[in-house]
Amino acid sequence: MNQASEPSHISDAMLLQRHLDGESEAFGALVRRHEQELLAFLTRFMGNRAMAEDAFQEAFLQLHISAATFDTTKRLKPWLFTIAANKARDALRSKSRKSAIPLDANISGDEDQDSYATVIPSSIPPPDEKLVNFEVRLAVEKIVGSLPEALRIVLTLCYFHDFAYKEIAEMLGLPLGTVKSRLHAAVGRFSGLWKARMESDDE
Repeated sequence: MNQASEPSHISDAMLLQRHLDGESEAFGALVRRHEQELLAFLTRFMGNRAMAEDAFQEAFLQLHISAATFDTTKRLKPWLFTIAANKARDALRSKSRKSAIPLDANISGDEDQDSYATVIPSSIPPPDEKLVNFEVRLAVEKIVGSLPEALRIVLTLCYFHDFAYKEIAEMLGLPLGTVKSRLHAAVGRFSGLWKARMESDDE
């Protein structure tokens, strides 16, 4: 199998099953399909490209080892990101980078809300795929990287990778309300830092 024979209608679950059936190129196709987005997530979350690449390798190694346990009735992407997030958090904790922050705020909005775009302040720029200004993109990444781990991961998963609240709750093993509270806290922290940056630029 090469990239030309990897049409988008072949699902992740089908590729994983082909891998289990002994098709040698199927797993490589999965890696190529998710490489760019998963590395972007890990780099943004961990703040270190080398560490992100290590976590990426470990995540796909774990996927390879655990492939037979995957429930093919579910989407593979949240499961893959769950594995990657766990590998990343383990690495960060081993470097003593974990930090904490009170997370008792409540987020407003409908219980079934699944788009971060509806709660993020309009003053905050859109995800980096839409940021054509290199300096702005770097500023966004710097602010995101400065957030405590608990806030940074929910912000990254929801805003930059468009996972629904319920998916994030399942991925991180958290109650839905906690995910919303942490998003609320992340929005407030990011908004304050972004506003301070904009005011500094205007001086």
